[in-house]
Amino acid sequence: QVQLIESGGGLVQAGASLRLSCTASGTTFRDQIMAWFRQSSAKEREFVAAISRGGNYFTYADFVKGRFTIARDNARNTAYLQMNSVKPEDTAVYYCATDSTPYRGSYLKRGSSYDYWGQGTQVTVSS
Repeated sequence: QVQLIESGGGLVQAGASLRLSCTASGTTFRDQIMAWFRQSSAKEREFVAAISRGGNYFTYADFVKGRFTIARDNARNTAYLQMNSVKPEDTAVYYCATDSTPYRGSYLKRGSSYDYWGQGTQVTVSS
C-alpha cells in the first residue's frame, strides 16, 4: 500500500521561507509522479506544483511561480516544496499526492489524476 507522509509545516512570518517534505513508501518512487496541493479554510483544494518521475519536468500554479520550487530526491523517496517569500494567503493545509501514470500537461494539475494522498501538513503565515 502506498503511503505518503508530509512534514515541515508550521507557523512562520510573512516573507519567511520553509521547506515541506513528503516521504513515500510502498511504491517504486521513481515510477511515481509527485504533486503538492493545498486547501485553505475558505477555498477549494487547489493545485500548487507537480514534478515528473525523473524530476526533469515540473509545472506550477501561476500564483506561486517564482516563489515556490518543487524537487525530488529519488534516492530518499522524498519530494520537497521549497516555499520562499511566503504570504498570509499561503496559509493552508498542504497535501502531497502521487500516481504511477506519467501524466503531462493539464492532467498534472487535476486532483483526480492522483490516487494517493498524504494526511497534510499545516502552514500558517502571520502578517
